[in-house]
Amino acid sequence: MISAGDFKNGVTFDMDGNVFQIVEFQHVKPGKGAAFVRAKIKNVMTGTVLERTFNPTEKFPPAYIERRIMQYSYSEGPLRYFLDSETYDMVPIDEHKLGDNFKFVKEEMEVKVLLYKGVVFGVEPPNFVELLVTETDPGLKGNTATNATKPAVLETGAQIKVPLFVNEGDKIRIDTRTGEYMERA
Repeated sequence: MISAGDFKNGVTFDMDGNVFQIVEFQHVKPGKGAAFVRAKIKNVMTGTVLERTFNPTEKFPPAYIERRIMQYSYSEGPLRYFLDSETYDMVPIDEHKLGDNFKFVKEEMEVKVLLYKGVVFGVEPPNFVELLVTETDPGLKGNTATNATKPAVLETGAQIKVPLFVNEGDKIRIDTRTGEYMERA
């Protein structure tokens, strides 16, 4: 059992039949009255974030999230198919469970599929990916001191801002957590 006094960022627990993850927490000891824990918790199945206070002695059963490495194979309508590298089964996942950063994943790329009790609730792409720029305005020399950017379309169809010197056909590295250009690959 996990007590509210032991909360840390990233801890997952079961509360009222739902799985929650600690996003942020704070132990509060007011001058008058009993101490309490103020926490922002995220429902991992629905993605909703709640702010709630807990008594430090409240206890919750831990929720074990399974992270399975799978390879993205193809899409068909609203479904995305992943190949389980252990069982070689094709696992269909509805696109609304994938998250915004899935736009940086191309076919045959390995991702972490998040499961709770065998039910898929999310997909984590690699933190950094290398993708080809398929469409952007011609590169310009000079004027690099201003950190000016221009729009670019990547091979997955995602649109991001890149520095002026990046051209079509360049391979670039992207941070999938923020969606930002990192460097040329």
